[in-house]
Amino acid sequence: MSTTETEKTPEEEKTVKQGGELLFCGATNWDTIGNKGAPGEFNLVSPTRLRPFVGVDIRFVASGCTSCHCVALDVEGRCYTWGRNKKGQLGHGDYLQRDRPTVVSDLLKHTVIRVGAGRSHTVVVTNDGNSFSFGWNKHGQLGSGSIKNEFELSPVRCQVTDVTNAVCGADFTVWLSSVEGSSILTAGLPQYGQLGHGTDNEYNSKESSVRLAYGPQPRPKAIASLAGETIVKVACGTNHTVAVDSKGFVYTWGFGGYGRLGHREQKDEWVPRRVEVFQRHNVLPPDALVSAGSVNSACTAGGGQLYMWGKIKFSSDDWMYPKPLMDLSGWNIRCMDSGSMHHFCGAEKSCISWGHATYGELGYGPDGQKSSANPKKVDILEGMHVVSVACGLGHSLIVVDRTNVGDRLEQLNIYDGKASGEGSEEPESKNLTVKKTAKKNAAKSSANSKKRKKAEESDSKEEEDSDHDDDGSEEDANGQQEDEGRSAGRGRGRGKGAKKLPMKEKKSTGRGRGRGWLPVEEKKSSQHGQGSGKAGKRGRPRK
Repeated sequence: MSTTETEKTPEEEKTVKQGGELLFCGATNWDTIGNKGAPGEFNLVSPTRLRPFVGVDIRFVASGCTSCHCVALDVEGRCYTWGRNKKGQLGHGDYLQRDRPTVVSDLLKHTVIRVGAGRSHTVVVTNDGNSFSFGWNKHGQLGSGSIKNEFELSPVRCQVTDVTNAVCGADFTVWLSSVEGSSILTAGLPQYGQLGHGTDNEYNSKESSVRLAYGPQPRPKAIASLAGETIVKVACGTNHTVAVDSKGFVYTWGFGGYGRLGHREQKDEWVPRRVEVFQRHNVLPPDALVSAGSVNSACTAGGGQLYMWGKIKFSSDDWMYPKPLMDLSGWNIRCMDSGSMHHFCGAEKSCISWGHATYGELGYGPDGQKSSANPKKVDILEGMHVVSVACGLGHSLIVVDRTNVGDRLEQLNIYDGKASGEGSEEPESKNLTVKKTAKKNAAKSSANSKKRKKAEESDSKEEEDSDHDDDGSEEDANGQQEDEGRSAGRGRGRGKGAKKLPMKEKKSTGRGRGRGWLPVEEKKSSQHGQGSGKAGKRGRPRK
């Protein structure tokens, strides 16, 4: 997820207020994203215009490294959503999937200025400092103060005030507030310490059981250790958080695998910890950008230099601390975002993307390469001014300024999508029950199925993973089969061997470089993953 908008020149601020044309590339078959098998016929491999947005001025777009849905805001403050809707994350009062962007009618009386998207939930911020959310609320990630309703199909008010921004991890939410001493608040799943409150709220689901559960945090809670700091930027990966204070110091916490926290080690951090690299003479400037993918983090520092850390390439070692990405040295990066394992940024008059892609989300076109280890220009957008970018699970969103592009936008393809009435609508709660029951019966027949079903409704690790299966996105959601597990710092591992990488990515184990051992979360267990990648060659900028 990307961070807050940076300070802009008057010319750039005017462009933002005017908005631009939204372009989309990647998968459009929302039901199958992240599942085995690649439905190539449903992929848009080049930046494509969306019919409902032709002529509409879009100001901001959002998705997430675990999100199979998209959100866009126009210059009038209207909120549009489309994509997967199995848990009500589109906010339209139903479970109906929408291929076409649709206005969230319940938000029309508000002016929405910011938005964040998680695995199956969405959080918006209005111009009067309020926040609303909808979708999956099992772990309290909607911040409504209650988990009584597992699914909120329409917007509900979050228990926060004076909100300036909201971003989402997979199953948790972070709000920034102008309230003194409470500039950053979190709610949702605390399993890896990603809420920053010094605990993972872990407990045994039953006295006689070794099954673990994690107590939800339904009410947004200020991070005590940052009470004396003013947090101005924040970004969330699947289960980790990156934040920047007003002095330019960078903090990270949550799941530490692959070095994504930048502390030269792989343990989980339950409270914010300052990143050593960005101190003294290398603090972040006011216009810095921050983003977080499933297995990595990034920010721009002095001189616009882009730093990255974590799992950067499958074919090379993990970056255990922030290092400059030399391919983009000297570029003026204005906006950027990270998905599962791909990245997009707008720099000068270019749109640049790189990373591992499966569905054409890098936008290189039908004759271009599918993935790119090094930053590469999206040729069809060369010369265009990019206003905003967002990366989701298998898709990317780009907003380009219509000024001085001539008829180039007219040359791009237009995607209509299916009408909402062509989709299928069935309550997710019913689907979950059927799928979980079938899975349990197939694994082990028992007369106590009702008791097990009831146990599954508790916040246990086993149930959480089952829910992920139902969502159909778990394999890619946490970074190509990584599925965030127990951390090395806590020295606990359960389960058996590693899983294979999905689809074509078979050159590396995807398990990190193996300092002692690196945890890899399985759907029902975790493991001690060891392995080393090949040393990757540093590429040169492609101009």
